Amino acid sequence: MTGLITGSRVRLRPAAASDAARFEEILSHPEVARWWADAEEPVAAQVSYLLDPDEGTTTYAVEHDDVVVGIELAFEEADPQYRHAGIDIAVHPDWQGRGLGSDAIRALAEHLFTVRGHHRLVIDPAADNSSAIRLYQSLGFRPVGTMRSYERGPDGSWHDGLLMDLLVDDLVPAAALSSS
Repeated sequence: MTGLITGSRVRLRPAAASDAARFEEILSHPEVARWWADAEEPVAAQVSYLLDPDEGTTTYAVEHDDVVVGIELAFEEADPQYRHAGIDIAVHPDWQGRGLGSDAIRALAEHLFTVRGHHRLVIDPAADNSSAIRLYQSLGFRPVGTMRSYERGPDGSWHDGLLMDLLVDDLVPAAALSSS
């Protein structure tokens, strides 16, 4: 999965080695690290993975006005019996609250549905990340269930995650969001 994906306000392009410093800056910001930090992997190792992910995963630089404002990933499960895709996103706090994250998620979701042929998407925020959960719900994602002790936080303790999914017909039209 490669190529440029455009939303109404952002564009997603495949991540490149030249994004390493900006990705490290985004992931190191305390407001992002709170949700993204890995207790065992330094930020440089996380960035290295983002620039060279596993097969079936694509990392995008989220750009707004030619500035990288975030990172978005798409994970694709190819097994025909379980075929679906997942999304993960981090937006630098200086750019949050402007609708850029929702535009990036919508653009990638539409791409995964229409171009890649998926019928279902998942996302798994920390169960206590209420602002992310509200954002995902506004796009049509629905809670599926709590995954207990799902991920280890930066402090090494285990935290719950919320599994959410989105079916193709659940995606809230962009016009509905802009009028609310």
